[in-house]
Amino acid sequence: MTIVRLHPNPSLLAVSAAGHFLEQAKAAIQTKGRFNVALSGGSTPRATYELLASQPYATSLDWGKVHVFWGDERCVPPDHPDSNYRMAWEILLNRVPIPPENIHRMQGEAEPELAAKEYEQLMRNHFTQGDDYQYVKFFDLILLGLGEDGHIASLFPGSPALGEKERWVMAVEHNQPPPPLVNRLTLTLPMLNAATQVTFLVAGAGKAHILKQVWSSTVDGQPVLPAQLVQPASGNLLWLVEEAAIRA
Repeated sequence: MTIVRLHPNPSLLAVSAAGHFLEQAKAAIQTKGRFNVALSGGSTPRATYELLASQPYATSLDWGKVHVFWGDERCVPPDHPDSNYRMAWEILLNRVPIPPENIHRMQGEAEPELAAKEYEQLMRNHFTQGDDYQYVKFFDLILLGLGEDGHIASLFPGSPALGEKERWVMAVEHNQPPPPLVNRLTLTLPMLNAATQVTFLVAGAGKAHILKQVWSSTVDGQPVLPAQLVQPASGNLLWLVEEAAIRA
């Protein structure tokens, strides 16, 4: 099921997203004893993370039962300004009583292919027992942003990673000057689409053009945009959108 909720400004979008986060977390903890979430980088979720670290949000959740992962990461050290982990740590995780062992960051400082394999193994150990598994609803919530080119996590238009069917995590390259080539780690579509809940956070008039394309049935004869491939197999898809992002 896909739901769209519009908000008049970024502040109210953040309030809605923080409430949604708590709702999903409490439901997962009540039903299975823990909450598995994959966080997004980018500018839009910052306000949501700030709210979750403040009152009354911070004391409304049993953080000892929250396990935090990431949807993607740049191949940089964890203290680098571009690190998605650093942003979440400084704004949210360092300010709530979550056990260090419940924070599962991507090793952006490691060799990319090795880091991808190790993160996948970490998730296999966390979500499954041994190597005998089927794709189930691993994540209770995955937060995603929407790039102005339609990318999600670090799955960019035209990337070979969009066709991946087996791996859970991949190392990818992206041309983004400067520098001209950026290595990244990303969850793959099979993992994104195996979640119980996938939620997009979209704000700003600069996203209006691409959001219109994503929500269209066709894209001017061009290849399908990565965001259009987010279709949870048996979970829910929610768009939390600032109204400015739907004005052409």
